[in-house]
Amino acid sequence: MREGAAIGAISARAQLAVAGPDRASYLQGLLTNDIQALKPGTGCYSAWLSPQGRMLTDMHVLQSERTILLDVPAEQAEPTLARLEQFLFSEDVKLEALADAMTSLWVHGPEAASVLEQVVDNVSGLSQWSDYQHANGAFGDAPVSIARIDQLGVPGYCAFVARPTLERFVAACAIAGAAMVGDDVLRAARIEAGYPVFGVDMTEDTIPLEAGIEQRAISFTKGCFVGQEIVIRVLHRGGGRVARKLVGFRLAAAVPTGAKVHSDEREVGFLTSVAASPTLGPIALGYVHRDFVAPGTAVAIAVDDQRVDALVSALPMTAS
Repeated sequence: MREGAAIGAISARAQLAVAGPDRASYLQGLLTNDIQALKPGTGCYSAWLSPQGRMLTDMHVLQSERTILLDVPAEQAEPTLARLEQFLFSEDVKLEALADAMTSLWVHGPEAASVLEQVVDNVSGLSQWSDYQHANGAFGDAPVSIARIDQLGVPGYCAFVARPTLERFVAACAIAGAAMVGDDVLRAARIEAGYPVFGVDMTEDTIPLEAGIEQRAISFTKGCFVGQEIVIRVLHRGGGRVARKLVGFRLAAAVPTGAKVHSDEREVGFLTSVAASPTLGPIALGYVHRDFVAPGTAVAIAVDDQRVDALVSALPMTAS
């Protein structure tokens, strides 16, 4: 992943299609980012919030000539489609779940662009693409769409392919030099990069500012969206202060996911993701009270009746 090309997704994904001339204006009032500003071939990261400002899901949004593709956590596909249908009134919009027809393959690393250019016809210059740039190509006689979406501190690409072609597509990427990696590798890499996953590090109890995703997920100039009032209130009246924040941890020893974080005898947080990094040793993501977010803050992780020493780390993590 750091020197070559690695195949693997940090979470299971599913895709929804939003078509029709009103698709962008329809999504503009629902999602946190500026959907109407997107041009064909561009995209963004976004969230959908409840009226209370808490996350219902996150997603990758890709605008094409005729369709907006929503790439969502797999377990959120059906609820998201149901909510989209619920909010659809007079808009000229068509909604479709693509799970039966489409799937995705993620390739990460400095050689990922080279691998995909060998496998996919009619795409080039992938290493120079900006984040969320995407285009259509072909894999033999099957259509494929490639999007650049960096997640792990290295260039990252998602290939959206017809489900029947996935096995052949994976095999072709392997022949071109990509290697399959396991969940433990992906988890370590995304913790190092400070990249939270919805359903793991973010839930329906999470405000985006707590997870630190506001700069890439929220447009503060687009106008109204569901949950905006809460976000603006925290930013302008509360100075952006939230009760807890997602941080990294450097651990003295391995600990389980969900373990509680303590300062002396006070419980101040909990871990959401843990991994063993090849370079940093045991690491984790988790939430702590806002008084304990400074990098270098010493805390302890409760494991049964024992305490494991830990230091709060800045994100992304580095070896220094």
